[in-house]
Amino acid sequence: MARSTARPVVRLKSAAGTGVTYVTRKNRRNDPDRLVLRKYDPVAGEHVLFREER
Repeated sequence: MARSTARPVVRLKSAAGTGVTYVTRKNRRNDPDRLVLRKYDPVAGEHVLFREER
Protein backbone atom coordinates (compact mmCIF):
# COMPACT_ATOMS: atom_id res chain seq x y z
CA MET A 1 0.00 0.00 0.00
CA ALA A 2 1.54 3.28 -1.13
CA ARG A 3 1.83 6.32 1.10
CA SER A 4 -0.53 9.12 0.20
CA THR A 5 0.64 12.62 -0.73
CA ALA A 6 -2.34 13.96 1.25
CA ARG A 7 -0.53 12.99 4.50
CA PRO A 8 3.15 13.93 4.09
CA VAL A 9 5.84 13.38 6.71
CA VAL A 10 6.90 16.69 8.30
CA ARG A 11 9.67 17.64 10.71
CA LEU A 12 8.83 19.84 13.68
CA LYS A 13 11.73 21.95 14.99
CA SER A 14 11.84 23.51 18.44
CA ALA A 15 11.20 27.26 18.57
CA ALA A 16 13.43 27.41 21.68
CA GLY A 17 16.51 27.02 19.46
CA THR A 18 17.74 23.79 21.07
CA GLY A 19 17.83 21.83 17.81
CA VAL A 20 15.35 19.17 18.98
CA THR A 21 13.04 17.82 16.27
CA TYR A 22 9.96 15.61 16.13
CA VAL A 23 8.80 13.72 13.03
CA THR A 24 5.07 13.38 12.39
CA ARG A 25 2.50 13.20 9.59
CA LYS A 26 -0.08 15.85 8.81
CA ASN A 27 -3.24 16.00 6.76
CA ARG A 28 -2.83 18.64 4.04
CA ARG A 29 -6.57 18.99 3.63
CA ASN A 30 -7.17 19.90 7.29
CA ASP A 31 -3.88 21.78 7.90
CA PRO A 32 -2.77 23.52 4.68
CA ASP A 33 -0.58 26.00 6.57
CA ARG A 34 2.57 25.19 8.50
CA LEU A 35 1.90 23.07 11.55
CA VAL A 36 2.64 24.47 15.04
CA LEU A 37 2.34 22.15 18.04
CA ARG A 38 3.21 22.56 21.73
CA LYS A 39 5.40 19.59 22.66
CA TYR A 40 8.01 18.67 25.26
CA ASP A 41 11.61 19.74 24.59
CA PRO A 42 13.93 17.52 26.67
CA VAL A 43 16.90 19.90 26.30
CA ALA A 44 14.91 22.92 27.52
CA GLY A 45 13.09 20.77 30.09
CA GLU A 46 9.67 22.25 29.34
CA HIS A 47 6.89 22.36 26.76
CA VAL A 48 7.63 24.77 23.90
CA LEU A 49 6.26 25.47 20.43
CA PHE A 50 7.48 23.27 17.61
CA ARG A 51 7.10 24.64 14.06
CA GLU A 52 7.01 22.74 10.80
CA GLU A 53 10.16 22.85 8.66
CA ARG A 54 10.08 22.65 4.89
